[in-house]
Amino acid sequence: MYQLGHYGVALLTYAPVGAVVALTGDEFLAVGGAALCVSLSTLPDCDQRIPFVAHRGPTHTLLFALLVGVIVGGMTVLSLGALDIYDPRLAWFTAGIATLSICSHLLADALTPMGITPFWPLSRAHFSLNLTPAKNPIANYLLLGLGIGATILAMFVVTSVG
Repeated sequence: MYQLGHYGVALLTYAPVGAVVALTGDEFLAVGGAALCVSLSTLPDCDQRIPFVAHRGPTHTLLFALLVGVIVGGMTVLSLGALDIYDPRLAWFTAGIATLSICSHLLADALTPMGITPFWPLSRAHFSLNLTPAKNPIANYLLLGLGIGATILAMFVVTSVG
């Protein structure tokens, strides 16, 4: 998928999480989580700018998703520590959202014929739903629309219940 498609899948996967967070009374954290999820959703494609790293190689794996989660969670701990704030829940939250964001990227790329090898280095099993080429503008806009729609639905649920 291209950038807009990845944004859409990130919003689509985050919407239920954001709704639950907002329903617990922390709307600010819910919005921040959405921003984090969308902002990291194209990170795996950094491989296109790194010499000797194959596209949809190591950066398109669950291992990479976990690594990004650990790094973001660690950065959260360090940032909060600099402010003399101790809230491990926030570090776990940001780590989880970062991991979810990378997984949303993997999900979107699994829709394409090129697919992904998510369990590398443990397995070379390749997954592709072969639904649409990554460059298909209709598919990318459709995914973006689905993500925006899921976000609006989540906001509607939160305002109706809360």
